[in-house]
Amino acid sequence: MTRASTARAVGATFRAAAAEAFANRASFWSQATIMILNDVAWVGFWVVFFHEVGSLRGWEADDVLLLFSVLTTAAGLVLGLLANARRIGALAGDGELDATLTLPVPPLAHLLARRVEPVHIGDTLFGIGLFALAGSPTPTRTAMFVLAAVAGAAVMVGFVVAIQSLAFFAGRNEGGDLGVHAVILLASYPAELFRGLPRAVLYSVVPAAFVSTVPATLVSDFDLTAAAGLLAAATLSVLTGWSVFTVGLRRYTSGAAWSRA
Repeated sequence: MTRASTARAVGATFRAAAAEAFANRASFWSQATIMILNDVAWVGFWVVFFHEVGSLRGWEADDVLLLFSVLTTAAGLVLGLLANARRIGALAGDGELDATLTLPVPPLAHLLARRVEPVHIGDTLFGIGLFALAGSPTPTRTAMFVLAAVAGAAVMVGFVVAIQSLAFFAGRNEGGDLGVHAVILLASYPAELFRGLPRAVLYSVVPAAFVSTVPATLVSDFDLTAAAGLLAAATLSVLTGWSVFTVGLRRYTSGAAWSRA
């Protein structure tokens, strides 16, 4: 297939997944609302916290609200629109990739486009709404917010795909699930709150700083060097995820398990 036909096929797959997720509108909006309420509660905690302490290592309430708007938007893009990213390990472990491998499209692109998770769409809606309310949006800041959230999402999806693809080698998925929870949890805190080795981990092994802290900082105070670093991190993360998945797929073997991934 040509690149254009591949793009059309993957696009059609994504549209079908979105239509399936939105088929039951009441269920879609109830799930999204549950996540929005969860996000509101978490942000409320931080608002109360900073009301009491004022600031923490240079971070104030407005800074953390911006961080959460970037994080929830990015996480929603990955876990909502590309929901199969966190299911690759389970699909590989259960031998459920057979049907995908018969299709004339790149397996990873098809998998990522094949599933939309309504509950995490609530994250993206919340993140956008939070930025509109508390992010002091201007045309420039809004454009930067969009780019920063997309870059953060690229870092996250690359990491999630890579960590989930380890199931091809280990045969189990526990580490992949822990990795997903780790990057989300650590990205919920400004990287400046950490020192020494833990902070180094946030910029390398678990690149949580590039999912939220760096993008949020760029929105509030753009720096060309930091922007280049974020772009490099996003590119490296995506390439790493694709590489680990591709190498792992070569090891993939299964029985006669045929199912829709």
